[in-house]
Amino acid sequence: MLTSPTINTNEKRMAHIIFALSAIIILLATIENKMPSGIIGAIGVMAVVGYILNVIGDKTPIINQFFGGGAIVIIFGSSYLFHSNLLPHEIATSITTFVKSGGFLSFFIASLVTGSILGMETDVLKKAALKYIPVIFGGVAMSFLLAGVIGSLLGEGFFDSVMLIALPIMGGGMGAGAVPLVEIMSGNTNMSAEILMSKMVPALAIGNAMAIVMAGLLSKLGDIYPALTGNGKLIRSSHDNDSSDSQESESKLTIDVLGIGALLAITMYYVGSMLSSVINMHTYALMILFVAFVKVIGVIPREMEQAAHAWYKFVVNNLTPALLVGIGVAYTDLNQIIASLSVSYFLMVFATVLGAILGAAIIGHLMGFYAIEAAITAGLCMANMGGTGDVAVLAASKRMSLMPFAQISSRIGGAFMLILATVILSILK
Repeated sequence: MLTSPTINTNEKRMAHIIFALSAIIILLATIENKMPSGIIGAIGVMAVVGYILNVIGDKTPIINQFFGGGAIVIIFGSSYLFHSNLLPHEIATSITTFVKSGGFLSFFIASLVTGSILGMETDVLKKAALKYIPVIFGGVAMSFLLAGVIGSLLGEGFFDSVMLIALPIMGGGMGAGAVPLVEIMSGNTNMSAEILMSKMVPALAIGNAMAIVMAGLLSKLGDIYPALTGNGKLIRSSHDNDSSDSQESESKLTIDVLGIGALLAITMYYVGSMLSSVINMHTYALMILFVAFVKVIGVIPREMEQAAHAWYKFVVNNLTPALLVGIGVAYTDLNQIIASLSVSYFLMVFATVLGAILGAAIIGHLMGFYAIEAAITAGLCMANMGGTGDVAVLAASKRMSLMPFAQISSRIGGAFMLILATVILSILK
């Protein structure tokens, strides 16, 4: 395991004092709208607000036991704080810019994908890759079935429920899912792009919120029924050798190790970005495939794999609350979610998310995966809003090491949804 210098009681007390003083200064500047511009202003507010909301969530009864604790409170709490005029609007704009165009989300995901894949055992990676896609299909099939049946019972129609609710929810988010789906469907149906978008966007928002909550509930279910979960391990194994922690360095965590790991993660994102300019696939998907390829053929020295995994652990432990604030501010619109909450709409979205869980869990179990890990990655990470949803779902379920499989669901699974929509509409023409 990675080791670090022992922190004694005095050092902990000093760390708490320094954080408290920093938080007072940063929050005061935030309230007075004196926050510095750029990354230093955004990351300071995100770190402090994220830490405070995380502590609140982890110490609040019921929420900390059944609903993912801190992750849930950070996302929805920060969305409320920054969109309810309690804090200056300029701060929300700065955070949104940093998370979206500033590339913070891409940096975070690149770090997690690279470190978690390179930290896996090669044999485990090969086994998981061959079996994972059918698990995604199982979640999709069950989500379509349940959404269609519930929609029919509510008078919405089987086909409309699947195409306007289930398909966009399972489609990989907004930019890679709903937007191209609207383009595909508006050209092949009598519905305008505006009408389609007005029906799909609320489904995405509510489905994403449900996926985050359900992730917390699945984590709790794993505590009650330990046989259903690998506690972050995907493949069932008598040796439990599929943990991404299995190759962690026995050496001390040094600045040099972290620097090498960070550079390797950034480099892998560059590779995915360059490949996406010649191959019509998302950068994340191509990055996953490339990292998996170099891992399988063994061209990266073990020390560098350990460095990448060390960096992944550092990022998860230190930057997750800050990123969740960014997700709450930049990607979570509570007003839109609340405005769309009719009973029939809620039930159809719930049926979609529940179907994704059940289908992925059942097929995952048959393919040799732990049911809860399969439900989270191949189910909920198909039903959320892409990369931001993946981070939120895995944070709520405390399974960040599963990011590569979450991204396979969001990117490769999302692309499959677009192909499926095209095929269905061409058949019905």
